[in-house]
Amino acid sequence: MRFQDKVVVVTGAAGGIGLAAVRRFASEGARILAVDLEGSSLDAAAAEAHSFGTEVFTHAADCSLADDVSGYVDRCVREFGRCDVLFNNAGIEGLIMNLTEYPEEDFDRVISVNLRGVWLGMKYAAPAMFASGGGSIVNTASTAGLIGARGLSAYVASKHGVVGLTKSAALELVPQGVRVNAVCPSPIETRMMRSLEEGFGGDQAEMIRKDLASRNPMGRYGEPEEVAALVAFLASDDASYINGGIYTVDGGSTGGR
Repeated sequence: MRFQDKVVVVTGAAGGIGLAAVRRFASEGARILAVDLEGSSLDAAAAEAHSFGTEVFTHAADCSLADDVSGYVDRCVREFGRCDVLFNNAGIEGLIMNLTEYPEEDFDRVISVNLRGVWLGMKYAAPAMFASGGGSIVNTASTAGLIGARGLSAYVASKHGVVGLTKSAALELVPQGVRVNAVCPSPIETRMMRSLEEGFGGDQAEMIRKDLASRNPMGRYGEPEEVAALVAFLASDDASYINGGIYTVDGGSTGGR
């Protein structure tokens, strides 16, 4: 019960990794604010938390908008009186398209959600953590934040940006007791990967899936729960001397690069 009496905010809580994180934090005693877009399946996140008997609120927000982000932080403090952990997880994959053909508005949207959203989350959550004596922020980057990928220039750029933001925030925020780390998943069994498989393969999506899985040293995609386990560790007091770290959850796929 590492998060007994702790308050955790999870963004992108209705998605695969976010939902697994809600489940993991709830299983360890956290009180949770689950955040995702209006119309997303936040009820599933609430049900996961309730199944462990923990207190949970849901909050609809677009994490690329400052008012929405400050709004979910205010809601957290209003309902729970504090904010101890932010899992800054909301993100989108964007289009699969050559750089020279990528529409500006779609590029901007990916950067806005994946990079601006992470920055806004830290900007507004950190002061709330300062007020309660410190805390932990875990950002979702990607192995695409460490290497390149054809057809995904916006996504790759955004996730490289998350890595840089994490390293800078770790230096700025730790004097006031807030640690900042990032996780970098490789392909994980989520809706996003189904979208990417279809984008790259069309009606051959299953072939793309098998090919990507076969290239991993472990011969498979990761599971959302495997990412959530690392997130929970980094957010916990067990990681009290870990700050500014960029951690892969990738079966070893980036090990030789």
